[in-house]
Amino acid sequence: MLPGVFKSVKKDGNISYRSSVTFRSKHISLGSFNSGEKAHNAYLDALNIINNRQVFIPEDYSDGICRALSFDKWVVLVNFKNNGIYIKTPIYLKKKFFYYYLSVQDVLIFDADDLFYYSDHSIMQRGGHLFVTEYGMQVNIASRYGIRNFARPGKDFLFVNGNNYDFRYENIKILNPYQGVTIEKYKGGVCYATRIHINGNFIVGRYNSIEKAAAAYNKAADILESKGIKKHFERNYIEDLPAKEYMELYNSIKITDKIKGITCS
Repeated sequence: MLPGVFKSVKKDGNISYRSSVTFRSKHISLGSFNSGEKAHNAYLDALNIINNRQVFIPEDYSDGICRALSFDKWVVLVNFKNNGIYIKTPIYLKKKFFYYYLSVQDVLIFDADDLFYYSDHSIMQRGGHLFVTEYGMQVNIASRYGIRNFARPGKDFLFVNGNNYDFRYENIKILNPYQGVTIEKYKGGVCYATRIHINGNFIVGRYNSIEKAAAAYNKAADILESKGIKKHFERNYIEDLPAKEYMELYNSIKITDKIKGITCS
């Protein structure tokens, strides 16, 4: 076999060729390939990073430099060589933050506090959403930063510097943390409208505080589920209200009679 290459048999009986390299006493897999030549080329690409006096950065990746090594592995090796820390995901370390490379063009930014998490979780992208896998389930990474599912950019949250790939905590501003609540201009001022979705949006009510609007959503959801509506409504957790005060607010809040009149058909 060519240097850096070994043959393996897949579960379906097909042959694959794996490649690996050892650097700083760390054995690093370079991937699986459909030919020994490609696996060997990936090995040579890795040696070029390790032994070259030139200091490469992730953006240097190109077909002219790499013949077979994937971009992910390029980032891993470049980071290991330049920063002295092996990380199995495509992360490049800076002093107080790090880059996570989805591709050469698509680069996420995170605070150093998140390094342990993303060193062990690979980020996937689908339909503009960014996910990791936890316990076999896909989890939107935005939830780590207080951005709830279906939150609207510019209305419920915003990225302060305008870069929606910059997930550093100081760059994320939560405008509205609550499900079913919309901040609206109303009669020259501001109100908080509560809507709930059952085959279309129903107005639950309009309120003079965001906490009332959030509690109204919970109350409407409780009523609908008690009537047999087979839908999971994500409840709002109002962090600043003690349990007793929340229950007083919940019991006193008024919601539209239309919600009370809905029945399971």
